[in-house]
Amino acid sequence: MTANRVTLKLATSLDGRIATATGESRWITGEEARREVHRMRAAHQAVVVGIETAIADDPDLTVRLEGYLGPQPTRVVLDTRQRLPPESRLARTARVTPTVLVAGERGAPYLTDLGVKVLAPTGNGARPSPADVVEALRAEGLVDLFIEGGGKVAASFLAAGLVDRLVWFRAPLILGARGRPAVGDLPWELLAEAPRFRRVSLAEVGPDLCETYERI
Repeated sequence: MTANRVTLKLATSLDGRIATATGESRWITGEEARREVHRMRAAHQAVVVGIETAIADDPDLTVRLEGYLGPQPTRVVLDTRQRLPPESRLARTARVTPTVLVAGERGAPYLTDLGVKVLAPTGNGARPSPADVVEALRAEGLVDLFIEGGGKVAASFLAAGLVDRLVWFRAPLILGARGRPAVGDLPWELLAEAPRFRRVSLAEVGPDLCETYERI
């Protein structure tokens, strides 16, 4: 069976923040970087976000490039308690662009009636682990995963050792300690416990930098 390939994308200030203390985040990176993210979405089968990002940003998570006629990636929301609003863009367009919710139990009718597919790896209301998520998506034929947010989701997949590739866009600004970090709390206390990555590319993308790393 084909192994899953998990890419984590981060778009941050130079000091690793994704938003100000008040939550302002549009736009940290420039137009060129955002265009590159759309190209990356097109190269993956699924785009994954957490429910907090889905609620706060109400994203489309589609490929919006001039002249693009290829397939759209499946939008995946990690939403244990099925809090995705029915009026959200992801829910309202689920019959146009596939939308999957990874939840703790079977789907709520107000979402499934809109065309949202609900996967419940645990089936008992418990939060699915990152490994549960990867396995559930693999069963749906989704193996190339592009994780876009937020900080808790990034931390959970890193802590589980599931991130194969890291794409980090850095904008030339500083937000400081009160800004919201790109990666949430991680369990290790020693340097030896932290995952190591090898940088494979470094490029200027407009005013921003794009660094790509692979797990060692």
